[in-house]
Amino acid sequence: MRNIKIIVEEYPDGYVAYPLGLKGVVVGQGDTYAEALADVRSAIRFHIETFGEEALEMDPPVIQAFVAEAVVPT
Repeated sequence: MRNIKIIVEEYPDGYVAYPLGLKGVVVGQGDTYAEALADVRSAIRFHIETFGEEALEMDPPVIQAFVAEAVVPT
C-alpha cells in the first residue's frame, strides 16, 4: 500500500481529480466529490496494472501540496 496525494477540483458541472507523483496522466471525474475520488482511485489501479509499479517511482516524492492564489492582469 502507498499513500498518493490527490487533487480534487470543483467545477460548475462536476469534479475532476488527479493524483500527484505518478508517471503519466491519470484523471478521474464525477458529479460529486466522492464519485470523482472513486473514479481516480480506479484509474490509478488501472494505470499501475498497465504500466507496473514503475509508475509510482517518483524521485523526489511529493511531500505536501498547497493551493495558492495569485492576481494576474487580464
